[in-house]
Amino acid sequence: MDTEYIRPRLVLLTTPLGDADAVTAMQAALAGGDVASVILDPAGRDAVSFQNLAEKLVPIIQAAGAAAIVADDTQCAGRVQADGIHLTSGDPGELGEAMERFAPKLIVGASGFETRHDALEAGELRPDYLLFGRFGGDVDPNPHPKSIAMGEWWAEIVELPCIVLAGSDIESVVEAAATRAEFIALSAAVFAQPDAAGEMVARANALIDAWFESAAA
Repeated sequence: MDTEYIRPRLVLLTTPLGDADAVTAMQAALAGGDVASVILDPAGRDAVSFQNLAEKLVPIIQAAGAAAIVADDTQCAGRVQADGIHLTSGDPGELGEAMERFAPKLIVGASGFETRHDALEAGELRPDYLLFGRFGGDVDPNPHPKSIAMGEWWAEIVELPCIVLAGSDIESVVEAAATRAEFIALSAAVFAQPDAAGEMVARANALIDAWFESAAA
């Protein structure tokens, strides 16, 4: 077996998930198969609405054995006892401050770094991971080419884990896995149709398993 290949795990990103479907869709998604973590995206909600959503979802996520990570609202993360925070600004200064305040007690991850130089600068701060892809940017069936390129480059030269955002088609997890990123984020592919969330997570894990067995043989 080629030891350079790892079996990536799923990260779910809630961007398209509506409040009415949130609990049932999250329960179904987490019951569908292996999920390492869930990033809760405010996605335009005000602070009160987002906290209400997080209060409902964080216990469900944690009960399923996944990490609950709150994006861009550290106060909310503390109030709901989330496992981590995620910063989308692409600002190394903000990331550095978060590392000083919250690491290692909480998982600290970040996205929004558009160039290799910026990503490396962020990596020097030693967050738990970087995510390549923009929240809500998975509008096409395939992953964004820039996310794939950044993920391939990062996974080859940097030990710090990365997450690559897949496309809106569940089959795109295979292209994302081929970057050798440690994690693959799914958002629209799972939550755009909430009734199918569990089925999509199961399908994604099956596709990853098949890819890994072939790649590592």
